[in-house]
Amino acid sequence: AGTGAIIESDIQLAIASRAVVIGFNSKPEPGAVRLAEQEKISIRQYNIIYKLIEDVEKALKGLLEPEYVDVTAGQAEVRTVFEAGKKGRIAGSQIKEGKATRDSLVKIVRAGKVIAESRVAGLRRFKDDVKEVTTGMECGVKLDSFNDFQVGDILQFIRQEKVD
Repeated sequence: AGTGAIIESDIQLAIASRAVVIGFNSKPEPGAVRLAEQEKISIRQYNIIYKLIEDVEKALKGLLEPEYVDVTAGQAEVRTVFEAGKKGRIAGSQIKEGKATRDSLVKIVRAGKVIAESRVAGLRRFKDDVKEVTTGMECGVKLDSFNDFQVGDILQFIRQEKVD
């Protein structure tokens, strides 16, 4: 317990005791944020005292919902777009880094901005349905609720990780 900004020594103490850092009307310093992310220490910030008290009570009772973060598992560039009749459109893509997996959440980035999010409905390599495609490979990507692909779009394949 202490007053002032959340600093690296607060995070180090939390690492040693596998604790959560709670801040009330305070901000963490950039070094503390980096260390917390690196060591997967949760920093929870509040500016309303009763919300802080409620969350601490829930945590003590084991009812606090786990926190999840989006992690980019892979990234692909749309090279061509195929018309698939009633099935919509398919993005002929090349995996630039990481991997693409079936059922992933996908963020569609155009001109540096996220324009939509959807789930992978189908992932094909040549004529075969596949579960994943890795760096350097080409594939066809069909999304659940997005059809407006353009050549040059970036597809970011997201997985959610639980924050301890």
